Amino acid sequence: MGEQREVTDEGGVTDIPKFFKGRCVFVTGGTGFMGKVLVEKLLRACPDVAAVYLLMRPKRGNDIRARRDELVRSPVFDRLRNESPGFASKLVAVRGDVASEGLGLTREDRAQLEQKVSVVFHCAANVRFDQKLKNAVRFNTMGTRRVLQLAEDIKQLDAFVHVSTAYCHCDQPVLEEVPYPAPTDPHNILQLVDWMDDDTLDSITPKLVGNLPNTYAYSKNLTEQLVLSYSSKFPIAIARPSIVTGIWKEPLPGWVENLNGPTGLLVGAGKGVIRSMHCRAEYNADVMPCDIAINALIILAWKVAALRPKKPFICNLTESGDNPITWGNILDSGRKHLYDNPLSDAIWFPDGSIKSSWIMHTFCVIFFHFLPAYFIDFLVTLCGKKPFMVKIQRRIQGGLDVLQYYTTKQWVFKNDNLKALAGALTDKDRESFYTDVRMVEWDGYIKNFVLGTRHYCLKEDPATLPKARRHLRRLYWVDRAMGILFYVLVLWTLLGWSDHILAWSRTTINAVPQIFNMVPILRVLPEAMGSEQGTNS
Repeated sequence: MGEQREVTDEGGVTDIPKFFKGRCVFVTGGTGFMGKVLVEKLLRACPDVAAVYLLMRPKRGNDIRARRDELVRSPVFDRLRNESPGFASKLVAVRGDVASEGLGLTREDRAQLEQKVSVVFHCAANVRFDQKLKNAVRFNTMGTRRVLQLAEDIKQLDAFVHVSTAYCHCDQPVLEEVPYPAPTDPHNILQLVDWMDDDTLDSITPKLVGNLPNTYAYSKNLTEQLVLSYSSKFPIAIARPSIVTGIWKEPLPGWVENLNGPTGLLVGAGKGVIRSMHCRAEYNADVMPCDIAINALIILAWKVAALRPKKPFICNLTESGDNPITWGNILDSGRKHLYDNPLSDAIWFPDGSIKSSWIMHTFCVIFFHFLPAYFIDFLVTLCGKKPFMVKIQRRIQGGLDVLQYYTTKQWVFKNDNLKALAGALTDKDRESFYTDVRMVEWDGYIKNFVLGTRHYCLKEDPATLPKARRHLRRLYWVDRAMGILFYVLVLWTLLGWSDHILAWSRTTINAVPQIFNMVPILRVLPEAMGSEQGTNS
């Protein structure tokens, strides 16, 4: 399995950079959000790493060379580009795909990985919550098995780090840093999705998924069981991050590049499209800044290589109440910073709110999501253009329905292993590979998150802020005017119907005695009761 590497601090060289010195690292999912931050941190904080091999597939007509060059141009590499201009020479793109048999590797590429690699970070996953079970299992579970099979053939593998999710066992109220059994044997499910037709598989999906919220959580649950079965063959760490959000400190505060999870909610709310969300404001939101999660992954590789455990080392990358922030706190802070730094071209004033009542939320969705969407589409159709707003709202509502499972429930995550990671580090490593979520100042973090989403996700230049603020002020007065108009119409309607309401009330009151006389049992009952009282006396 390779030589036992020394992990002591000597000659001013800290342990973790020394561990990675001369090593070749294999990363799946390196072009994704977490993958990019991982690659950047490895190259910047461990400058003597020999090479980072990235599994890539051609995409949108771009071959792997073009995709590698596109990766290098990402803003997240700006700091590294200034400090180490030649860093890209250590990035080796390998053509392949976790969805293909044998990872789609050529014989030469596979032989090279088997000979040179000593650390594997498996980050690739399809994170869509609403995907069909066949797609989720084929990519997340079968894809992981292919990576494990490659790892089994690597000559000197010292660490295999699998990125799971804290919510793949969310049928448990308390989630320890221990393995949990899968509801079904992953090998049986892999065979099932291979031969069963789509319609039949879709019909039994709810029964298979059981108490888990979606096919993503179910496939990641199965995957963990699969990873566990390889624990006797090489050192394994399983990282379970909670809700991973934008970068806190480095290399680029606030950087985020996709609209998954909280980022999509932020954009929808900031554009005025999302006006209501079903959520428990008092529940803690277990969010984890991406850079903290990535630092933990790198430490985990170093740790399992040193300990060489016979069982997977499991680590919950969760906030776990160490520095709590509620969904209500996030909303209040986010609204404040969105008002100061509004998104451009908002459709409506961003004044939505969270509802603990599902009935109230549904009422708001009808009146503040779909009715305005139909009205906008009606106007667009009158202008001779293709309607779009109802389609957008349906897509948003589908996403909200999935996410609201997590915002209306609360779990207890144990993260003792995460807390213990820093204790094993040198002072210099502890500073470089920080993992203490207690140091995050949430209001400042959310401000950077808003600015980062605006700049990096939506490509809105900071120079557009003055115009966006003027637009927001106009939307504010339009929103208030519409609110006043709404209540005036309600009052006018009530006044207009007041005579009818009074007449109906008088008719109802006058009809009560007649109704009473028309029912024989009600007419006889008082007489009977009077007779009974006379007898008793």
